Amino acid sequence: MPRRTIYLPDQTEELVRERAILGESFSATVVRLLEFGVRAEEEQAPLDYFGAGRSGLPDLGINAEKYLGLKPWGPGEGPGDEGRG
Repeated sequence: MPRRTIYLPDQTEELVRERAILGESFSATVVRLLEFGVRAEEEQAPLDYFGAGRSGLPDLGINAEKYLGLKPWGPGEGPGDEGRG
């Protein structure tokens, strides 16, 4: 297999070396960590719904249709428009 060369900043190289498994080559460690990173990023895809409850938006029950884009926001009523309008 032909070699590919990439530049890693010193901090990144240090992270790779710290996470190498005993006997694993530097290249194999980089590949393993890259694959883990891509998979973790895919798992963190944004949700296609809004949560409710204590962590949800305080006016979700009143403005659910507007948050979901089913009804337009009136002047000064959009998220973050508190006190304006």
